[in-house]
Amino acid sequence: MFTGIIHSSGVIEAFEKLDAGARLRIRSSFDEPFERGESVAVNGVCLTVIPNGKSILTEVSDETLAKTTLGSLASATVVNLERALAVGDRLGGHFVQGHVDTTGTLIAKKSEGEFAVYRWSYPSEFAPLVASKGSIAVDGISLTIVDPDESSFAAALIPETLRRTNLGTARIGDRVNLEFDMIAKYVRALVEPYLTERREGSPDAAAEIVRRRRRP
Repeated sequence: MFTGIIHSSGVIEAFEKLDAGARLRIRSSFDEPFERGESVAVNGVCLTVIPNGKSILTEVSDETLAKTTLGSLASATVVNLERALAVGDRLGGHFVQGHVDTTGTLIAKKSEGEFAVYRWSYPSEFAPLVASKGSIAVDGISLTIVDPDESSFAAALIPETLRRTNLGTARIGDRVNLEFDMIAKYVRALVEPYLTERREGSPDAAAEIVRRRRRP
């Protein structure tokens, strides 16, 4: 579990494609060394750490490469890093699992002094999970959604975010990993049977779906 608050960054030192999946070597700026097997979020993707001196190794499955932007990372690319949340830590952002739902694309950016407003597109099937003033993780960064529509949303970025994360150097057309709010996803799963009932016009449709989910 993560919070989406980025305190450190890393640099891709090597990307090795394997027969199945890939291996990333990342130079980290964390002072405290990683332990074998602990979790780290790399641009919002939860991966398992294999310590390697001052660098860390992470192994990435084909599924992750297909559904995130990790497969397109080149050497010297700067990535956002976040260590897993420890019990008792401050929760400054929101609950982030590191389970990327889809990718989006930066389609607009506007500077407002030291601040900025960015807008990303996303697949329209996820529109029910995007709410004004709700939370979203963009490349692992906890942001507040503003001015959403059925296929895009914006976020206001403070100078600290622009300095500390890779969004400060983002360009139009860059792809990002998106993880929608965990609570929104659970709510959607709970109400979906009732929405199905309304769409299908059958009073028993939702009840039947609920019965199926309860079966062992």
